[in-house]
Amino acid sequence: MSIGTLIKTIQDIMRKDVGVDGDAQRISQIVWLLFLKIFDDKEQEWQLTIPGYKSPLQSRFRWSNWAKDAEGITGEELIDFVNNELFPALKKLATAAGVTPHGKVVGSVFEDAYNYMKSGTLLRQVINSIESDVDFNSSTDRHLFNDIYEKILADLQSAGNAGEYYTPRAVTQFMVDILDPQLSESVLDPACGTGGFLTCTIEHLKAQVKTAADRITLQDSIHGVEKKPLPHMLAMTNLMLHGIDVPSNIRHDNTLSRPLKDYGPKDRVDIILTNPPFGGMEEDGIENNFPRKYQTRETADLFMALIMHLLKHDTGRAAVVLPDGFLFGEGTKTTLKRELLEEFNLHTIVRLPKGVFAPYTSIATNVLFFEKGEPTKDVWFFEHPYPDGYKSYSRSKPLEIKEFDLEKAWWGGSSRKGRKTTENAWKVSAADIAARNYNLDCKNPHAVEVSHRDPAELMAEYKEISRQLAEAQSALKSELMLALGGQ
Repeated sequence: MSIGTLIKTIQDIMRKDVGVDGDAQRISQIVWLLFLKIFDDKEQEWQLTIPGYKSPLQSRFRWSNWAKDAEGITGEELIDFVNNELFPALKKLATAAGVTPHGKVVGSVFEDAYNYMKSGTLLRQVINSIESDVDFNSSTDRHLFNDIYEKILADLQSAGNAGEYYTPRAVTQFMVDILDPQLSESVLDPACGTGGFLTCTIEHLKAQVKTAADRITLQDSIHGVEKKPLPHMLAMTNLMLHGIDVPSNIRHDNTLSRPLKDYGPKDRVDIILTNPPFGGMEEDGIENNFPRKYQTRETADLFMALIMHLLKHDTGRAAVVLPDGFLFGEGTKTTLKRELLEEFNLHTIVRLPKGVFAPYTSIATNVLFFEKGEPTKDVWFFEHPYPDGYKSYSRSKPLEIKEFDLEKAWWGGSSRKGRKTTENAWKVSAADIAARNYNLDCKNPHAVEVSHRDPAELMAEYKEISRQLAEAQSALKSELMLALGGQ
């Protein structure tokens, strides 16, 4: 069964349940069930690979002991077990003393999880569908999780819930390829959503993992924070499927809720890869965690202040997706951009065309690449073109990673040597940008200028063309009448 069909089958069953109200609840329900199924599959693996592994779950709470049997408990007995025994036991793991790291992971996932289903019979049907159609110990099915969560995200979008969760895989891959994380480096996504940047980084680093110690180093170097329960649960599951058995560095929290001054040297990281939520406003009081010069309720601006603060001195580097509004915006944005040029090397801005994030948003976006330490001398801009024949991207025609070969060929390697001006690339000095009041919305000087002309002139031309058309129609009508009369 295809992933799309499986998810649709499960959702169709849930639609019959009076307790589940809307797509968001249906998806939340699917995610916690998938997590328990995956955790159980992983436990079977750990019992073979980790000497003396002991499950943090009581035997009766393990998926294989209450869910796996298609003829197992159902109806009122199942609902009573899930609501009054399973969930309380799993939630306790988040705060109970002496819980193993594996148990803490389960606890953090279930802290804000909830069983919405009221019918145990329908819940049993959902469980049986998951159990019979997905085996996460199979490498093929493990890769299918990407398709599962993308299908879930698409459904969340239609439920009006997911704009900030998903960065197209091609953009994520390009940003990771350019920053080229190394095994010894710490990597952070402070608004990690479902973990796309982190899983992409893990795949990038796997070639460098040779020993058991390397695997521990990899696990310890990946950090993420996500404040919403559902994407956090998806991120934890996603990382487990990418080999991070104990993703305890993926915190369920709001990175912005901690005062900026409380982040010290031990919190700084080598690399930040992120697409912070933009277009939203933070809750009242969050801005008070920041110095006055940064105080705003606009989420993307607060994240930029945090990102700049969290990069290690002299070695820290970042790639951040930001909307056009950050480039030309004023106020707090001007303060951030001035500091970005004075205290960082903002060496490259890749301007992405509209539609890259379709159907999630139509807002034009950019990827800012910068390093902490030296001030900026020049900012290179690269305008990513559409492929031949494209006027936009869409779900059926998404941006593909091979399109970024253009940027990679131009980039000049890690030293960025030998860059040249092309029809897509140009540079602007930091001094010129400062003279523009730090407006980074620099247009491609090689683009063909479209002349929109004066509206009054265009209206006069339109009226003249309309008059000539009316005359031509009248003349044609007269000719036709004469011809018909002649017959």
